[in-house]
Amino acid sequence: MNRVDRAKQFLPFDALKGLQEELRKREEKFLWEDRRILSEERLQELNDILLTINTNDAVFVEYYSCGKYLKISGYCKIIKNIKQLKIADNIINFEDIYDIYKIGCKR
Repeated sequence: MNRVDRAKQFLPFDALKGLQEELRKREEKFLWEDRRILSEERLQELNDILLTINTNDAVFVEYYSCGKYLKISGYCKIIKNIKQLKIADNIINFEDIYDIYKIGCKR
């Protein structure tokens, strides 16, 4: 038996083509989390907190992105004119923020 034919014996066999991809899609749907609706009072609290945060402040942020709530902390840069917050390489829109506070400050 030549080398090519022998190698084919050890190739993975997928009897149901596309099954793995379909399972992955269904898993992603199952893990999708709906955006939480914030009350007007909570939105005002978040707005007040954002007004006190300055560039290079250490902050903790929980925010919504791609069907999930993510948490990140670090030094921020605020881009107020386009209502975004940048922490490391992550750019977060103000309307996606669920919770935010300065690190080292009481909530």
